[in-house]
Amino acid sequence: MSVNVLRTEQGWWVERDGLAHAVDTAARTTAELLADRAAVLAPAEEGVPVEELELRSPVTTPCRVVAQMVNYRSHAQDSGFDPGRVPITFFRKASGSVAGPYDPIVKPRHVRLLDYEIELGLVMGAELPVGTSVTEASLPGYVAGLVVANDVSARDVQLAKGQFYESKSYPTFTPLGPRLVLLDREEFGRLVDLRLRLSVNQVPRQDRTVADMIARPAAALTELARFQALSPGDVLLTGTPGGTALKAPPAVVERIGALLPPELKWKIFFDRQARVPAYLRAGDVVSARISTGDGAIDLGCQRTLVEYA
Repeated sequence: MSVNVLRTEQGWWVERDGLAHAVDTAARTTAELLADRAAVLAPAEEGVPVEELELRSPVTTPCRVVAQMVNYRSHAQDSGFDPGRVPITFFRKASGSVAGPYDPIVKPRHVRLLDYEIELGLVMGAELPVGTSVTEASLPGYVAGLVVANDVSARDVQLAKGQFYESKSYPTFTPLGPRLVLLDREEFGRLVDLRLRLSVNQVPRQDRTVADMIARPAAALTELARFQALSPGDVLLTGTPGGTALKAPPAVVERIGALLPPELKWKIFFDRQARVPAYLRAGDVVSARISTGDGAIDLGCQRTLVEYA
């Protein structure tokens, strides 16, 4: 049975039936907490209502934050790719972008096109050395648990510069939580049943299950481990479903754009995108939730207000 872990400024908690039970541990980091499993499994008997706590990201920083590109069939189609021909690729995000599940998302002044991407985050529980081959059977030996993530993106920076690291690494651009859900080995078989749902101002934008994934976690970690090691407390974001604000332009528009000077092409493109209402505006509330249909695995719901710097 999964264990729902919360984090506040005061320490760590285990959530049960709406109550938070304090964990008696000296752990300051997520990695240290994962190493103190006995304390997590024996929290205080007395609990306090979860809504009375000011929750922080259950993943502490600094840590490695790695993300997969175009890893859902629906997102590949939105992006103009053939889902059957998408390679497994990755990019890094600065861990300074990690924020709590209810902290505001702050848009920098120079950013015009602010987008959202709900993602399932895998939190590592063991070392993943370079050269490791991960199978479905061995996956529970490397991944400790799951978190809800929002891979917030400055699309104008990403596209004009071809720069994923900058466009996705501004402070508050990786809300994580509210829960770190530690899975039992048997529960890993239910990853495919997890449903990712994101809404803006209660209007649904993204809604798919992990079954829509192109490369599942074991395959993704194997590919990543060809060149990148991971450690306990590091996070792999496993891609986003279709439904983001950014979508590929029609083929005819792309062909015309290819004939224009780059500066003019991007000006026209960004001016058109700025009129797309799906991009995030000041005052928008983004809700992101991941759970199985029966609620047996429930990562919780993060709610973030969009603010302009």
